Amino acid sequence: MEKIIEENKQGQSLVLEQKDGNSKKLFIESYGCQMNFSDSEIVASILANEGYNTTQNLEEADLVLVNTCSIRDKAEQTVRKRLDKYNAIKKINPGMKVGVLGCMAERLKSKFLEEEKIVDMVVGPDAYKDLPNLLKEVEEGRDAINVILSKEETYGDIAPVRLNSNGVTAFVSITRGCDNMCTFCVVPFTRGRERSRDPQSITEEIAALWEKGFKEVTLLGQNVDSYLWYGGGLKKDFEKASEMQKATAVDFAQLLDIVATQFPKMRFRFSTSNPQDMHLEVIEVMAKHHNICKYIHLPVQSGSTRVLEAMNRQHTREEYMELVDNIYRIIPEISLSQDMIAGFPTETEEDHQDTLSLMEHCKYDFGFMFAYSERPGTLAARKLEDDIPAEVKNRRLTEIINLQQKMAFERTQRFVGQTVEVLIEKESKRSNEHWSGRNSQNTTVVFPKEGNYKPGDFVNVKISNCTSATLIGDAVGYSEMN
Repeated sequence: MEKIIEENKQGQSLVLEQKDGNSKKLFIESYGCQMNFSDSEIVASILANEGYNTTQNLEEADLVLVNTCSIRDKAEQTVRKRLDKYNAIKKINPGMKVGVLGCMAERLKSKFLEEEKIVDMVVGPDAYKDLPNLLKEVEEGRDAINVILSKEETYGDIAPVRLNSNGVTAFVSITRGCDNMCTFCVVPFTRGRERSRDPQSITEEIAALWEKGFKEVTLLGQNVDSYLWYGGGLKKDFEKASEMQKATAVDFAQLLDIVATQFPKMRFRFSTSNPQDMHLEVIEVMAKHHNICKYIHLPVQSGSTRVLEAMNRQHTREEYMELVDNIYRIIPEISLSQDMIAGFPTETEEDHQDTLSLMEHCKYDFGFMFAYSERPGTLAARKLEDDIPAEVKNRRLTEIINLQQKMAFERTQRFVGQTVEVLIEKESKRSNEHWSGRNSQNTTVVFPKEGNYKPGDFVNVKISNCTSATLIGDAVGYSEMN
């Protein structure tokens, strides 16, 4: 639940520039969080060197890969339906090979390969460099599997192919894995322990994006705030590092400062943050740099300290609220978003009211809200009975969503009458006469196509109206970021 799942992106098949001389066809589809979509770009890059060009035509594919998610049951069910579809086509095209990548692959490897025999290949999140070897195994008629979790792999040496890109915004992974053993979450088991990527490889990737005309980068990780580079290795082994390694280590606040200083005309976002790992140094760096967006996704999951403890969240209600108060003190114009789980095991009506009151205190602009669904393999599934009836979960979730929608409208209204800086990303979905982009606070802004503005331009927009999620205005000139 720590990762934002954008419903409109689920199941996108990815297409990139065709490489001359490549004769094989790859169809690759992604589900889940932005980390999975970013990983698919790495996979496409590796397979482009193995003779594969991407296709959106499933029927002509030589290799079909689905990059999976284990966060929610809905995602797993969707992937199962897609595998049924692939196998129906495989009967017509028996040479087609089917593989499962990512988080679900690790968890259901034996089920997919041995029991149900619905795939030829299972590849975990740390094994993508092994794809050429695994494909040879498959071509020789053997099932292929590699779900070994790595202590070192960060894919820092692979330049991802930007898939379905708007040419303006891109994602750059800075950490892999997670050490926070939240009882509801499968990520530590499917993506392994936390390790960070060499800052030099991060700045080199951003420099390459800048050369290609990209204007905004989101730094990605399961838990970006605990980024720590000390020469390689797991975050948990930092205490064994040499004095020199400790003295020259780079943490997340320092990394943010480095990229914002080095690329002053590029805008930066990051996701996801964990409250117990977010230090005020990060907030101070954000306040210092105009080109670091004033938006933080700060998952909380519950407003009850008792439930937070059952979730193993490593912070209390009071500590979270104090962090939020400090964020607003240092950056008054900030936007915050939350993740919230309704109906976690043992949650009482009092716990639920604590969640609603915490939301009112924190004044979130956006939210990602779910009813609790038990995930196999998690500590909660093993130790806690899923004892909240579905109708209670759904009623509590509705109350959370209704409060969030009310707050979102109030928060969006604060921009009416203001002039905000917008990076133009694309045409508006609703009208090809309007541009669409986001302001620093991550709110969508639409405005008429006037002047010579184009995607990739930073434009000042005077806001005259809003809906609960969108700002409406008119461009009044280029911003200083151009």
